[in-house]
Amino acid sequence: MKNILITNNPKVFEENKDKMEIIYSNEYSYLDILYMTRDKIHNGYRLLTHPLSGSIKPNETPYKSTIVIKEEQNLDLNSLDVIEKSIETASKFLKTKKTPKWTNKILEDFQVIDFSLIESAIESIYQFKKC
Repeated sequence: MKNILITNNPKVFEENKDKMEIIYSNEYSYLDILYMTRDKIHNGYRLLTHPLSGSIKPNETPYKSTIVIKEEQNLDLNSLDVIEKSIETASKFLKTKKTPKWTNKILEDFQVIDFSLIESAIESIYQFKKC
């Protein structure tokens, strides 16, 4: 089984680039991350993190990180349902109101929030593997 971290967050990338496989670019949008996650699910991966984790709305932060795992199975319908609904929700928020042009300080704060959420998930994944 192989975990893949998909992110547009430079802090997440820097902290994890030597720990696991990462798909990263700071040019990816929030929705790009969700679409890439969906593509992985279509190719036999399963979601390990919820795409809309945290309390920050998709139109408030530009950063998103997800983790998927390759398993010995075909399409995981639960993961597909979750990612499709997440794309629909994020699209709705972004159509209603675009993400503001935040200052660098606020962008750094959003990076830290996304980093904290995904690091907690990574710790749980590795803790589970030790069991």
